Amino acid sequence: MRTERRAWIRSARTGAVCLAVCALSLQLGGLSTAAPSSGSSGSSGSLGSVEGSVSSGSTIPGPLQEDPGPKPDLRDDIVVPAIVGEKVTAPQAVRLTVASPALRREVGVEILLPADNSVPRPALYMLEGVDAGEKSSGWMTIGGAPAFFADKNANVVMLNGGIASLYSDWENPDPRLGLHKWETFITEELPPLIDARLKTNGINAIAGNSMGAMGAMMLAQRFPDMYRGVAVFSGCYSTMDPLGRTAVQATISSRSGDPANIWGVPGGPEWEAHDSLINAEKLRGKEIYVSTANGLPGSDETLQTPELLERLVIGGGIEVVAHACTKMFDARLQELKIPAQVDYEPNGTHAWAYWRERLPKAWPTLSRALGL
Repeated sequence: MRTERRAWIRSARTGAVCLAVCALSLQLGGLSTAAPSSGSSGSSGSLGSVEGSVSSGSTIPGPLQEDPGPKPDLRDDIVVPAIVGEKVTAPQAVRLTVASPALRREVGVEILLPADNSVPRPALYMLEGVDAGEKSSGWMTIGGAPAFFADKNANVVMLNGGIASLYSDWENPDPRLGLHKWETFITEELPPLIDARLKTNGINAIAGNSMGAMGAMMLAQRFPDMYRGVAVFSGCYSTMDPLGRTAVQATISSRSGDPANIWGVPGGPEWEAHDSLINAEKLRGKEIYVSTANGLPGSDETLQTPELLERLVIGGGIEVVAHACTKMFDARLQELKIPAQVDYEPNGTHAWAYWRERLPKAWPTLSRALGL
């Protein structure tokens, strides 16, 4: 698909640098896949040592950063969250325009409606990767969501926007990326509007891939009463260890953002609060699905694959990092005896083709969470 090809080309340079940065972090940080101590950063030298560590060794160099495009215009006249527009885009799909006081602008929200909406249905929120676009979600265009959910009885809610945001509330507006208050939008402003408009039954789950995987797991542990389950594909789930910290900083700087604007000084309280390994206990009782591949060529890498070399080297390398992150998270859940379905796919790179394939594998976990 041409859309997927453009997405791949756009991420290629960033992926190469991110891989190099993460590899350097692994070497210099002496990182292992063992689970972290359950203690706070204040009592752990290995966690506390990341403080003040934003450097050229943990961010994407300026010449290799991508232009994030123009920042959305902000408004001062939005005082309450509201649905201000609605457009039917397919027989089973609608796109809402939502006015957000937190983001100080209007945000697009794409929704796939249940196959049968004769009774109230649950809602599944889906997040995506670093290039989250303002016009449409990757899950809609190249992620296979419309076809997969066509016969499912869930409201599938996909946000438009949030480039390099990690779907978090940032401490400061960023000169290049703008105002990021996505956590407030996703957890406070949007759900009441969705529940009222779609007449949901109040049951929620959340899912995401790549950057969206990290964001989804953060939201699941930070708002444990909101989501009954979480499914994530090819992400990192820590923020305090060298690999997780580097993943955050590389994600933001890859799109010309300044990592200093997200949660203050690395290693500080907000960085710890967003670390899903340290805070994994808050996931107890949830339905959890986690998956990653190993970075080796898979069924989608053939001689006909566009940019095959980059796909193998870069996409494979990024997935190796995601695999390491998943191993750490898996070990932490096992340490706490928190049940989860963790799938280590035998082969595959960091690409939408594989996330499309894994969505059906995640569905049994998500359907239990949603009560379906």
